[in-house]
Amino acid sequence: MSVVGPSRHPVRRICLDAGPLAVLDAAPETRVGATVVAVPGFTGSKEDFGPIADAVAEGGRRLVAIDQRGQLGSPGSDDLSAYAVERLAADLLELCDALGDGPVHLVGHSFGGLVARAAAIARPPAVVSLALMSSGPAAIGGAAAERVRTLRSMLATMTLTEIADLAARDPEVAARPEETRAFLRHRFEVTAAASYDGMGAAILAEPDRVGELRSTGLPVLVVHGEGDDVWLPAVQRDMATRLGAEYVVVEGAAHSPAVERPAATVEALRRFWSAAETGPPGERGTGMTG
Repeated sequence: MSVVGPSRHPVRRICLDAGPLAVLDAAPETRVGATVVAVPGFTGSKEDFGPIADAVAEGGRRLVAIDQRGQLGSPGSDDLSAYAVERLAADLLELCDALGDGPVHLVGHSFGGLVARAAAIARPPAVVSLALMSSGPAAIGGAAAERVRTLRSMLATMTLTEIADLAARDPEVAARPEETRAFLRHRFEVTAAASYDGMGAAILAEPDRVGELRSTGLPVLVVHGEGDDVWLPAVQRDMATRLGAEYVVVEGAAHSPAVERPAATVEALRRFWSAAETGPPGERGTGMTG
């Protein structure tokens, strides 16, 4: 299993109308295929794609992973509406334009999948393909939703440092390598508190847009770990069926396959990207595996 931490790849900011977004930019020596733009989930950052960055670049594709508005290196707003899915999708499309590489492969992890989906629906010609990684058809529910509600309620009375102190007592957190714990704590504390609140509200209210996405005709991959506990595997498999999407289950992974099983995740993504770039319209990105 890989770990999440500071990236060795160049990190820079790209200026957008609403302010700069921080990006990790892993460029290949020789380019083959479209650029990949990766969008992290709720509480995440660009570093969540660090474990797959080398392999993607070695395969000839540029990988640009972003911090969404308010996350880690991207300044945020105190206005909760700034973190609505449609607003974040507009940021994503503007950033893709700023890269100047033409249509891109979008990869969205968890909440980032909802944002990437909204961008694909809003402007299909900007997208070669869409990979939904550990994401779902609509708002989260069950225990995952309760965790988000709990965090939002804590934000009303506690500082991020106080919340981090409380989380550090969890045996699962304490068992992580010291470097990982330090990075995750730093990321949690420097991310804008309003982004947790605003994205939390968004992930609890997202409507089902599977039909809208299917109508774009874009190639879609649904990929998740076998032990995903946010959107359950059965929910994601049903979404893939409704989309007519390729479906891959990553063995030995849970909610973060790019971190937990990077080699298997990259293999699935590469296969999907190649098919999306070379297959005839109407056949690209279809089929069920895993």
